[in-house]
Amino acid sequence: MQLSARAQKIEPFYVMEVAKAASILAREVAHTDAPMVFLNIGEPDFTAPPLVQEAAMRAITGGHTQYTQATGLEALRERISLWYEERFSVHVPASRIVVTAGASAALHLACLALIDAGDEVLMPDPSYPCNRHFVSAAEGRAILIPTTAAERFQLSADKVQAAWGPRTRGVLLASPSNPTGTSIDPQELRAIHNLVQSRGGITLVDEIYLGLSYDAGYGQTALALDDSIISINSFSKYFNMTGWRLGWLVAPEPLVPVLERLAQNLFICPSTVAQHAALACFEAQSLAIYEQRRAEFKARRDYFIPALRSLGLEVPVMPDGAFYAWADCTQACERLGVKDSWDFSFELMRQAHVAVTPGRDFGTAETAHFVRFSTASSMDQLHIAIARLRTLLT
Repeated sequence: MQLSARAQKIEPFYVMEVAKAASILAREVAHTDAPMVFLNIGEPDFTAPPLVQEAAMRAITGGHTQYTQATGLEALRERISLWYEERFSVHVPASRIVVTAGASAALHLACLALIDAGDEVLMPDPSYPCNRHFVSAAEGRAILIPTTAAERFQLSADKVQAAWGPRTRGVLLASPSNPTGTSIDPQELRAIHNLVQSRGGITLVDEIYLGLSYDAGYGQTALALDDSIISINSFSKYFNMTGWRLGWLVAPEPLVPVLERLAQNLFICPSTVAQHAALACFEAQSLAIYEQRRAEFKARRDYFIPALRSLGLEVPVMPDGAFYAWADCTQACERLGVKDSWDFSFELMRQAHVAVTPGRDFGTAETAHFVRFSTASSMDQLHIAIARLRTLLT
């Protein structure tokens, strides 16, 4: 069978390849005194709050399961609009909001609507691998620009200007970022966006971890800049609805009918049950639970990052959001006699029964020296992981 050139260009998602290996080993050690600790997947250990689950059940028992509009339930779009007003003091009309089948569908739609074959999109290195593959799926080309800890592993206006070429279509940023958990300084984001606007380009910002910000200086939506920003968001991370596959994007008004037309043909509509359930995310009781959980994620960060650093796993930039630690494992590799983060990850898996994600997925700029730890697991699991790492590395 001959595969398309498009399919052949898509690299494996190594996060999931490592996860498969970890699952196999986990079955082997499940009944030992050291079962596998999973710090490799970016999925909250919390599930949807009670009101959300109850709303889903009511939708099912009440027969509210048929297609919605391709852009989503009007009530949900209105409620998301109000969330921006209440949380960020930013007015985002519901007419600019398109509810999607997860943030992945939102990125897919945005790329298909805006990128032509051969267009180039500038992205930071390191960055989430699937984002560049959405660009590839639209027959564009992701240009990864190496970043440094001094830049918070984010793009700068100077680097965007230096990399801008005749085929450049725009930038795709993430704030907070996966794998680093760092956000773009608001002034730098403004400078980048102004530069992109001056070149007639597009600014796409992945904000799926925005709700999980721990620093008011960074926890602002890019939508505050102007109405030309395209923001991607999700119910997966802050709202703890990973498997429900529900997200949204905010786009300029003229782009919404285009996105709707694409969504009608490619997805019909997001999950109706998930949409009805998501309305309950914004109830006061649910929001209180989410804020308690955000505080818990911050507490995990505040314990885990210093503990990693004490073991020689340096985290160059303290994450200001999300639930990741982007750790330099150079010293640890030397101690274990392995060459890079890929081998280091498998040694951790085999010797300490701790699953982490090697840097290979996230780019090529020094990523062989980094691993990503997820702190989305419970504090108990994080304590166990640190104890095992201490035994292995000291």
